[in-house]
Amino acid sequence: MPHTNAAPAMVPHLRRPQRITVIVASVLLFHGAALWALQTGLLRRAVEVLVPAELLSELIEPASPIVAPPPPTPPAPTLVKPVLSRAPTPVHQSAPELLAVADPTPAANAPVGVVTPVAATDAVTAPVSTAPNAPPAPPRVELPSSDADYLHNPKPPYPPLSKRLGEQGKVVVRALIGLDGTAQQAQIKQSSGFERLDQSALATVLRWRYVPGKRAGVAEAMWFNVPITFVLE
Repeated sequence: MPHTNAAPAMVPHLRRPQRITVIVASVLLFHGAALWALQTGLLRRAVEVLVPAELLSELIEPASPIVAPPPPTPPAPTLVKPVLSRAPTPVHQSAPELLAVADPTPAANAPVGVVTPVAATDAVTAPVSTAPNAPPAPPRVELPSSDADYLHNPKPPYPPLSKRLGEQGKVVVRALIGLDGTAQQAQIKQSSGFERLDQSALATVLRWRYVPGKRAGVAEAMWFNVPITFVLE
């Protein structure tokens, strides 16, 4: 009886090494088959059957390199002109003038100073610009006149022959009127074209009285043009 019970207990102990051996052998066989498939291209054919050609090409083609954008061009440097600062001109200060001051109680051995008065500098007066004087206005001139009512000058006589012949026209006599209002000289400046009319006008101007001319309110002898017109009525 004891012999029969020990025999069944040894059976699982003998099967365990066999199971490990089978597993190891299976793994080795699988790796060997996979290596043989890689070498013979069988695995690649199986992948081509299972995976589409487009996907396979995407997997096989190398990825395009990423091109980085070119760095930005740095701006041209701005030339800055150096500012030359001018050194300040040194100001030479004159030493203050020392003046001796009289001391009412000088020391026994102290030197006696001389007080020198300082002459005041003359004040500089700026030249006053004077505008040129405007030229004086010309004096007022009043020409002689023969139209005053108080003169009672008669009309020039019309020569009878000139009336019969129908002579008429304008005569301008130039006369020098003196300070007393009389015509000192007379001459024909513009003729009427008829001698009788011109002589009648000249004699009339010499007989008339005039208001003498004035310059700045002072009577003065002046030349004066006297017009006389002869018209037939």
